[in-house]
Amino acid sequence: MSELPQPKRARGMYLLPNLFTTAGLFSGFYAIIAASNGEFVSAAIAVFVAGLMDGVDGRVARLTGTSSEFGVQYDSLADLVSFGLAPALVMYYWSLSSLKLDGETVGRVGWAVAFLYAACAALRLARFNTQVGVVDKRWFIGLASPAAAGLMMSFVWAFSDGKLDWTGEQLRYVALGVTIVAALLMVSRIRFWSFKGTGKGGAKADRVPFLLVVLVPVVIAILVIDRPRTLLVVGVLYALSGPAMALWNRWSRKGAVA
Repeated sequence: MSELPQPKRARGMYLLPNLFTTAGLFSGFYAIIAASNGEFVSAAIAVFVAGLMDGVDGRVARLTGTSSEFGVQYDSLADLVSFGLAPALVMYYWSLSSLKLDGETVGRVGWAVAFLYAACAALRLARFNTQVGVVDKRWFIGLASPAAAGLMMSFVWAFSDGKLDWTGEQLRYVALGVTIVAALLMVSRIRFWSFKGTGKGGAKADRVPFLLVVLVPVVIAILVIDRPRTLLVVGVLYALSGPAMALWNRWSRKGAVA
């Protein structure tokens, strides 16, 4: 008995996740345009919108069964723009370009560090693509590029909305340090929690700790009060969590040997 023909999946199903990816790409592109026009709050928000779209497109593809190699590669290229080039250029326009006030050589350091961030984001994405299905899904090896972009853009947003008496020019050396740290954390071998489950088999594989479930509404409540500063605190704490955990594990091993 011949097999029954399988119904073809509608093209719209394949188009849907790529529409979210395109929206994220547009947000990253818009962030660059906004920053070049001095609209830094809009630029920072656009990168966060790109992060939201990046979180949605993969889930939509899995839920609708429309994952494809094309979608994976397109998503990676869009991420390079939204979480690599956009944050680097926004930070450069907002603060790093002001380093030229301290001399021509120091001014070159500004754009060189912005390029360093973009290059590290590209390297981070390339490494992630080659390690999919190999590493423990509970952890990111190196700071994920959306998290690094969130740290950069929350810093810009927190000091660009007019509520604090600090400008990008005044904070140019702090911005330089933030950019370097974010760049190096992306290409480091430090593990960061991915929030993708416990790693245990069976039905509990995708469960997350109850504490995280409790913290989510608390963070949302604080975001309503002061979004940019809350996002900055969350970004800093997450960026520090990887090195802190690495130091703790190293100290624990030394204590066990002693």
